[in-house]
Amino acid sequence: MIQHRLEEKLAAALDPAHLEVVNESGNHNVPDGSETHFKVVVVSPAFEGERLLARHRRINEALAEELAGGVHALAIHTYTADEWRRRFGAAPMSPPCRGGHARAQ
Repeated sequence: MIQHRLEEKLAAALDPAHLEVVNESGNHNVPDGSETHFKVVVVSPAFEGERLLARHRRINEALAEELAGGVHALAIHTYTADEWRRRFGAAPMSPPCRGGHARAQ
């Protein structure tokens, strides 16, 4: 299961205080049961003092194998503990996908 592998790799790489890996494939024009589109929300002390681009690079490096293979899209939301508190523990919702309602058969 790709989702579980993403969770394991991010947990090992970032020792997060909070980690969510959401399979959003069902919102896209893909066959049922696909694991191609994900959203990750990571709150980690590793992000202290880092800019957004450096945080995203950390995620991309940790998941390089999956991004080179079956993962088609990855929405990344990274926060320090303080930033997460200021957001009241919530990441933005993903926008709707064009064609997501017309699932492949």
